[in-house]
Amino acid sequence: MIEVLRAGALTTVQDQGRPGWAHLGVPRSGALDPAALRLANRLVGNPEQAAGLEITLTGCVLRVTRAVTVALTGAPVDVYVEHPTRPGSTTGRPERDPVGPASARLGPASARLGPASARLGPASARPGPRAVAGDAEPPAGRIRRPGDVGRPLSLPAGAVLRIGPARVGVRTWLAVSGGIAVEPVLGSRSTDTLSGLGPPPLRDTDRLPLGAPTGPPAPVDLTVGPPVPAEVRLTVRPGPRRDWFTPEAVDLLCRAAYTVTPASNRVGARLAGAALPRAVAGELPSEGLVLGAVQVPPDGQPLVFLADHPTTGGYPVLGVVDDVTPLAQARPGTTVRFHGPQR
Repeated sequence: MIEVLRAGALTTVQDQGRPGWAHLGVPRSGALDPAALRLANRLVGNPEQAAGLEITLTGCVLRVTRAVTVALTGAPVDVYVEHPTRPGSTTGRPERDPVGPASARLGPASARLGPASARLGPASARPGPRAVAGDAEPPAGRIRRPGDVGRPLSLPAGAVLRIGPARVGVRTWLAVSGGIAVEPVLGSRSTDTLSGLGPPPLRDTDRLPLGAPTGPPAPVDLTVGPPVPAEVRLTVRPGPRRDWFTPEAVDLLCRAAYTVTPASNRVGARLAGAALPRAVAGELPSEGLVLGAVQVPPDGQPLVFLADHPTTGGYPVLGVVDDVTPLAQARPGTTVRFHGPQR
């Protein structure tokens, strides 16, 4: 069992999603960086499709009720394990809390793309969540030792895992030996923040069941994930409604620089930049949407749909991005550039 001492701005259960249900109006959902979660699962000896946690921006604090192995991948964070002092140890003093004071953390805000708790936003504009017992320094008789992203960590029963805010990027994935064993829905344990399928986002005091471990941790010292780029470059192919835009719009999409706005979340990345002019002034009946669709609302500002995207939409789709994974780590203000598949 995992006990949630502090859930952070947005922490959700995710696995590899529920593909194959779009014809029933169910999007794929799942981890925004599926490869990062697969790697975390391999590090703790889980099957790659096991469910873990997707932790957004501000970190979280968890306590385990049994001995487990955990591993983190994705955005770099400070991580500490707090547990009883070992016999004979002379270290009883706590170390710095990597999560930091409550006033420095992000909290939920209203969203246009999805549920309130799912939206990104600037840290300075958002209140922090209330402090809980897990924020306090460890009591006498307990020690706090550091861990590393990309390395398996052994936790004894009763240990507290403190995961700090992302130093760069947005999201970190946590795997626990045995996997998060919440009840699956349509073959997946993923939280879909738009449709509400799967477990709700974590809240303070939640308790999550764990499955039985199926294998030993990976025999590695450390894995190094890809760095978070300062600029995101996305390969885009023509979309089904390209003819609804002027030739200049297509050229502009691949020439101008756009920035990620705070109105972005797991549903989509809303971008700001040069408006894309339409050749057709009317509106469409709703039609199917796919992961990576670049939809253009009437204001001409594009948005790229991510894992929790709706399955239908009424605005024309100018293009489709091949791989949206880099957007999982794009903070508001990050520059996004599009290019064709020939580059």
